[in-house]
Amino acid sequence: MTTASAAPVASARPVPALRDVTLRDGLQLTGGLLATETKLEVIRELLAAGVPQLEIGSMARPDLVPPLANTLEVVAELTPEELDRSWVWVATPRNVERAVAAGVTRMQYCLSVSDAHNRANVGRSAEESMAALPRALDIAAEAGAELQLCLATAFTCPFDGPVDPERTLGLVKDPRAQRCTEVVVADTLGQADPAQVGSLVAAADAAAPGHGIVFHGHDTWGMGAANALAAARAGAVAVDGALGGLGGCPFAPGASGNTSSEDILFALKPEWLTPERFARIVRLGERITEELGERSTSKAAQGARSRAEAFGWVIR
Repeated sequence: MTTASAAPVASARPVPALRDVTLRDGLQLTGGLLATETKLEVIRELLAAGVPQLEIGSMARPDLVPPLANTLEVVAELTPEELDRSWVWVATPRNVERAVAAGVTRMQYCLSVSDAHNRANVGRSAEESMAALPRALDIAAEAGAELQLCLATAFTCPFDGPVDPERTLGLVKDPRAQRCTEVVVADTLGQADPAQVGSLVAAADAAAPGHGIVFHGHDTWGMGAANALAAARAGAVAVDGALGGLGGCPFAPGASGNTSSEDILFALKPEWLTPERFARIVRLGERITEELGERSTSKAAQGARSRAEAFGWVIR
């Protein structure tokens, strides 16, 4: 990561990496399916454009999340270098076993801070998921793989409402999570505001100085890009986004699309991003949303197609 002097984040902070989650969280609520070949094209186009990290699939049951059923087929076609920049969602030690056996080297072990959502999402309490984390870490370590801890519903729960920040921070500080390389703080419903995001990301960063903090946000209430900037200012090492704002959780009523990768990139302007690379990513987002029959919600992508031709970020 590098510091971009023109970026709208504090100059003392490095610009966080973008992790594009189109092929996992972005596909969960879509009615359409993407073929393995198409997913491979998306992965390689994003990596070639400069996006540093991707989330490419999930070990969730295929009958529950059909758009992700071909995750291991995708993994099997990737090179070691491509896999080193790609994350896969897991929720149990068994998920981790299957993932590492397929060659996955980076995994996101996800549980919900809210018990009600964790039961709806993975069928157990948050404590039961945490109790299984050490075994998941052992399996990952034996394979030389990396495991993040992802804390979904870190701000609000679709069933129980607001989540006490101390409950989230308690999981961040839990000794069972010490071997996780990073902790993802997720605004699963997109109901948080920039003040809340900045406060919780900063508190999580202080509570677990050995971990990097990643922010995962949704744009339900129009705060996606603002929340990503707040997370960046608070010290997040990475932020998640999806092409065209695709996505949402099928087990979280009220969840809508992710913050769009295009909006995050335009807001942060990492050093590697040029207008030409941005145009490449915008075109890819247009192609994928059209193929899925979805509508892009990215304001930056819309701006890139405007008639303001004197502005260097407009696609000509």
